[in-house]
Amino acid sequence: MNISKSLLITIAATCVALLGIALYLQLGEGMLPCPLCVVQRYVFAAIALVCVILLILPVGARKAGSWIGVFIALSGAGVALRHLWVKAHPALSCGIDPWEVALNKIFTAELLPVLFKADGMCSTEYEPILGLSIPQWSLVWFAVFALGFLVIALIHRKASERSVFGRSR
Repeated sequence: MNISKSLLITIAATCVALLGIALYLQLGEGMLPCPLCVVQRYVFAAIALVCVILLILPVGARKAGSWIGVFIALSGAGVALRHLWVKAHPALSCGIDPWEVALNKIFTAELLPVLFKADGMCSTEYEPILGLSIPQWSLVWFAVFALGFLVIALIHRKASERSVFGRSR
């Protein structure tokens, strides 16, 4: 198994595990997800889906697909940064507002409300996990996934350069 396949499997499995941890924190610890938490869950699910699709597609498609993965992971990092900003400014919470109502009407929120329904306030403070808040952990993981996709893109770029230069000689 090559490194890009291993990375894709690892990223996908980690995203699924993070979604499982989110469910445990919600159901087991009573931490209600806010709209920004739910958006981050969607991003983790999208990253896992991109990984699975890239595993199915031909190897040549992994370069373009990994750039899509970088973009999605960086978008998730942006949401996590927004969440951290809201936590730093609790008066500007993203609580019950039209965005939450719209988010809860998406078919996935109605199909899997336990995973994708926003019920909490973004400014709610929970105990840190290993020293970091949940949005800080999300930011770390989104950065790791972006780097992982970047490695895959660069691996396939070098492989395509080798094949181009190999043919021209």
